[in-house]
Amino acid sequence: MNASKQHIVQLREDIYRLASDIGERNVYRYPQLIEAASLIDRWLRDAGYIPARQEYEAEGKRFANIEAEVRGDVSPSEIVIVGAHYDTHQGSPGANDNGSGVAALISLARAFAAGPVARTLRFVAFTNEEKPFLRTEKMGSHLYAERCRERGENVVAMVCLENIACRYLERGSQRLSLFGLMAPTRGNFIALVGNRRSYTLLAEAAESFRRHSVIPCETFTLPTGFPRAWSSDHWSFWKQGYPALMVTDTAPLRYPYYHKPGDRIEQLDYEFLVDVVDGVRGVVADLAVKA
Repeated sequence: MNASKQHIVQLREDIYRLASDIGERNVYRYPQLIEAASLIDRWLRDAGYIPARQEYEAEGKRFANIEAEVRGDVSPSEIVIVGAHYDTHQGSPGANDNGSGVAALISLARAFAAGPVARTLRFVAFTNEEKPFLRTEKMGSHLYAERCRERGENVVAMVCLENIACRYLERGSQRLSLFGLMAPTRGNFIALVGNRRSYTLLAEAAESFRRHSVIPCETFTLPTGFPRAWSSDHWSFWKQGYPALMVTDTAPLRYPYYHKPGDRIEQLDYEFLVDVVDGVRGVVADLAVKA
């Protein structure tokens, strides 16, 4: 089996564990959320990490962000964060949202586990990205980014993985494309979304992604408070003044099963996902070696 096929199998197996074996995982399905956290912890340990947990309480329950770190050997105080949320919307098994992002996060963590890297590289699985915690002080990434700022950490880049496994080739499959003026009419591209403060990071990441992947890449620079642009974990870092971007297939603008019971593993395009992960791996490598 060639490397690409092996990668497809691994990603599919990891998403199956999250979306099929565990299924819906959130404050309403709390035991399943805890099971997902334990699974992610085990995956990271198997890759050679000693994961750290940022635990906190919300609605009388304990929640945790899970972090794995590769210490930089040239500029360790400069930190690159790759993150994805592991909880799901109520009523959804979350294969794409955000099983695809978590599987990609784990794939990247495995790829960089042995180092070396110039900058410190962190892989973080965030909890409580979905409602009722979205854009509140109990959102996992909000607490994590806030702690980074309180500690005076120099986060030079944050890359958020959010719904990255849907591709459609038909014209008209991409909503709000404005007849191709705002975005391509075919939903066959990956989008990198940043705010104005993240413009340099966005430009560098897009150039790197295009060198490392065959997937078309579109960039969007949007205000911090722009609807939909603020609906994932990169927003928490924007609020703390850190450069951050979201990697996404545009979710509800393309994927008809977004936040629905039909968000299952059979709806995903795994060849597309592998090519997206290839591109993001190149972005992370380029960010991590800069010193």
